[in-house]
Amino acid sequence: QVQVVESGGGLVQPGGSLRLSCAASGFTFNRYAMSWYRQAPGKERGLVAAISSTGGSTNYADSMKGRFTISRDNAKNTVYLQMNSLKPEDTAVYYCKAAQFGRDYWGQGTQVTVSS
Repeated sequence: QVQVVESGGGLVQPGGSLRLSCAASGFTFNRYAMSWYRQAPGKERGLVAAISSTGGSTNYADSMKGRFTISRDNAKNTVYLQMNSLKPEDTAVYYCKAAQFGRDYWGQGTQVTVSS
């Protein structure tokens, strides 16, 4: 069956870094665009970053440009989100999504807390 599993979240101090991973199975990973979203308490879920099926194209929400990097390893069916210069406002649950022609698969999310 389809599985999308995020990992790598945790507590980090402001200015620190984390790398999130999203491992996928049960579908043809290299045919799916992959995205990271996040949802803070009381706020709507919003796009963080996205990467095309081949990894040749990426895009980022404006507030993440220059701090976050999305990448993928199609041999490992895994997508990553490297997060640097973290701020308290980056605190949220981070979700991974696989998408192809309107078919979406979501993970359960991983909590990232940025606090001193």
